[in-house]
Amino acid sequence: MESEVKQLAQAFNTVGINADQPLPLPGTEAYEALPQFPRRSALPFRRTIRRQELRQIVPLAETTIYEMERRGEFPRRFNLTPRCVVWDLAEVEAWVEERKQRPRGGISKPDVHQRKTRPVRAGSSQA
Repeated sequence: MESEVKQLAQAFNTVGINADQPLPLPGTEAYEALPQFPRRSALPFRRTIRRQELRQIVPLAETTIYEMERRGEFPRRFNLTPRCVVWDLAEVEAWVEERKQRPRGGISKPDVHQRKTRPVRAGSSQA
């Protein structure tokens, strides 16, 4: 405990702060220079989501999501453990935003002339 206090006092002295004086106020240059308040975290907090949460955000079938992942059109899942599969929430949200910004003009409808049979309406009689 005493060694930690000495190290902190030494750190203050290297920054130009006397350990006998009160700490500087937030927003001042001296406060920003304090060693225990890093500007950026080395490992930012990234939230992951499991399949159930993903289905609430992206209402697609599991096979559709799997095929899109395989083609590189959807963020890839990764294993936390052998039995736990997750997606990075930031990547999924970025994918949704990208889809929202994409123009709708490029969407093609299925070619009805290539179908083998005509769909039959319920209740219609075949003569």
